[in-house]
Amino acid sequence: MQLKDFYTVKDLSVDGQLATAQITINSKHDIFKGHFPGNPVTPGVCMMQIIKELTEQVVEKHLFMTTSSNIKFMSIIDPEKTPDLVLQLDISETEEGYRVKNTTRFDDTIALKLSSNYKVISKS
Repeated sequence: MQLKDFYTVKDLSVDGQLATAQITINSKHDIFKGHFPGNPVTPGVCMMQIIKELTEQVVEKHLFMTTSSNIKFMSIIDPEKTPDLVLQLDISETEEGYRVKNTTRFDDTIALKLSSNYKVISKS
């Protein structure tokens, strides 16, 4: 896990190619000391890493992001106000690895939508 102690997976369920994860962001993580003091905002790159890590758990393979598209940050994820997130991952296999279409939300608010392609890598 690249983001040590940044988030906790409360539940991860898989139904066919659709995975749903419930996570909680750690509002006390050191990242928020710099992003931003007194007004924490979950960095988009961290959300992209979470999506990759959850996908790796589902497919049980190590992945490397090759491309991302349709990245839409639609609402700020404030870890002090809305630490609990639901991520839906629509995972489909490709020739190189996997394509993932993600929607991340808190309560009834969509915070992030993106599509990413990953290739399978061997971990030494």
